Amino acid sequence: MAGATTLFLCGDVMTGRGVDQVLPQPSDPILHESYVPSATEYVELAEKASGPIPKPVAFSYIWGDAAVELDRIAPAARIVNLETSITTSGDYDAKGINYRMHPANTPCLAAAKIDCCVLANNHVLDWGSAGLAETLSALHSAGIQTAGAGRNLTEAKQPAVIQLTGARVLVVAFAMTDSGAPPDWAATDTRSGIALLLGPLDAGVTRIAETIRAVKQPGDIAILSIHWGPNWGYVIPREHRLLAHRLIDECAVDVVHGHSSHHPKPIEVYNGKLILYGCGDFLNDYEGISGYEDFRSHLVLMYFVTVDPSTGKLQRLLMTPLEIRRFRLDRVHRRDAEWLRNTLTREGKQTATEVTLTADEHLLLQWSHR
Repeated sequence: MAGATTLFLCGDVMTGRGVDQVLPQPSDPILHESYVPSATEYVELAEKASGPIPKPVAFSYIWGDAAVELDRIAPAARIVNLETSITTSGDYDAKGINYRMHPANTPCLAAAKIDCCVLANNHVLDWGSAGLAETLSALHSAGIQTAGAGRNLTEAKQPAVIQLTGARVLVVAFAMTDSGAPPDWAATDTRSGIALLLGPLDAGVTRIAETIRAVKQPGDIAILSIHWGPNWGYVIPREHRLLAHRLIDECAVDVVHGHSSHHPKPIEVYNGKLILYGCGDFLNDYEGISGYEDFRSHLVLMYFVTVDPSTGKLQRLLMTPLEIRRFRLDRVHRRDAEWLRNTLTREGKQTATEVTLTADEHLLLQWSHR
């Protein structure tokens, strides 16, 4: 599409715990979970379900067919929600589940040429403020920008700016407490942490509007990445929908990049702008764990978002369905792509969208252009 820009977005990238154990430099596997004492048990569960993993794997291994698709489509920017602390810190938060990846494994993110890691979520501080500091250092040293966390509130709110040819992508990230992000993780003027929406929603919208309008220039594409809501369920909370609409109407946001749900949620196009209410997980170590099978959370999506930089309006949303198998992303069988199409179309009745399946087994969003 002439004059259009295509971006890659996805949901939660969780390279810690079991995934970290199969990479070249695994962390100390000790965990502080009530049922699982060692991260190696997650590797064993995955291998029992799907077969041996060739440990240690190359840094590029985890991306599998996703890397092929990224090279084929060649998006102008690649943005993920990184739900893992990159650290050797032992100062764990007693919240029950703690994700970390060894800093020496950071090349696994560079292998996919990630431009920006969103960090406003409920796992980036799993290993304390020291773990956050090391995460920021590891990513920045690898040339990967961050959004949503910092050494203070000013840094946490600061947009990541991805320079394109003749345009820029701005990424601003926040989390909400309904995603499980603890209130005391909020960054302040004197404390590191994440950008967390606390207090009256009006005040939060005003802060976001001020942040974006202070830097947005004509031709910029503004993405508001937000970690919100529970892990399971397709219903879009009324407050999330109202917030998403206000972000577009009042804050000059062009794309709302929502995540936290472990499976893809319905999609909306509001006033011509894209709202992803829940991108679902993209990489995790849940393989072989029972529960919530009806959601088929091992089926994941790559979101290729094409927008007009002059207006920020959506031109096309193409989605590539993949599955997590042996901690690697593989193309799915057509029957699985059909299941995703049917599910997103069924649940898209909430937002007046549906999804079609192309001959080459991609998913394409359909919406009213009125």
